Amino acid sequence: MQKHDNICPRCPRHCHADRVSTLGFCHSGITPEVASICIHGGEEPPISGTKGACNVFFAHCNLQCIYCQNLDISRATVDKGKIFYHSLNEVVARIEQLLPESENILGLVSPTHYIDSIPTIVERLHADGFTPTVVYNSNGYDDVEALRTIEPYIDIYLPDFKYMDSRLAKAYSNAADYPERAAAALREMCRQKGKSLLCDEHGMAFRGIIIRHLVLPGEVDNSRRVLDWIADNLSLGIHISLMAQYFPPEGATLPPALQRTITADEYQQVVEHYEVLGFYRGWVQELSANESYRPDFTQQDSFQQQDNG
Repeated sequence: MQKHDNICPRCPRHCHADRVSTLGFCHSGITPEVASICIHGGEEPPISGTKGACNVFFAHCNLQCIYCQNLDISRATVDKGKIFYHSLNEVVARIEQLLPESENILGLVSPTHYIDSIPTIVERLHADGFTPTVVYNSNGYDDVEALRTIEPYIDIYLPDFKYMDSRLAKAYSNAADYPERAAAALREMCRQKGKSLLCDEHGMAFRGIIIRHLVLPGEVDNSRRVLDWIADNLSLGIHISLMAQYFPPEGATLPPALQRTITADEYQQVVEHYEVLGFYRGWVQELSANESYRPDFTQQDSFQQQDNG
């Protein structure tokens, strides 16, 4: 097959791999590999509600953070025993089975490297009479032009904003350009859906954006700079989800700085900065969350028993 830019989803790495004879940075093929499709109650309250969201956890990842909480399925080479769905037909069939049990919210988790499959998934669901609110839950390392191709198919953006420190981005995610790439992606997401989170009479979100930030051990300054950028460039009224759930994933090769959870003092410094800046919409996770958000990808329902943070 001849190489063509449209074959690869055009994430910021711009591998231009054809994904048949040549694998790019994320080692993904053309057909999505999915590790889990399950009811997940651990997202933010307007997404989880009381029933949870139907989440699709894609395998592989375009960022490859060395501390990834979903390391078992996000690494470039994934154990085939952890891939439960190998075709779009299987993915759509499982979504349709679970959606009626959920809040009618479909979460696409780490979908960046399979972004070209999103229109097909959503269109097939619509053709079968399913009209879920679609959430694009990404690491924030997204390409603006690629995001524009999915604008009609996404209702809510749920991106991470990991770094404003390019040194950290290089060391931990091999992406020194993460700060500017994520900033551009966030601006595009806000252009598409606005800077507010719109909810219905039951408090369930149906349009908008939530920005997540995971506080890393020893990196309070990075977190402050992330919050500063959002305040200066987007809005103090945007919904922020501040997360304390970092834990050293089993099997990861980590530098000493990442071999522990964050301290109460570190987290409090970030929370105080969040409050001093004047953010007034969102959620501040409990410090104990690092004990609760540990998935088990040896089974299909990896997160089913977790509650809202």
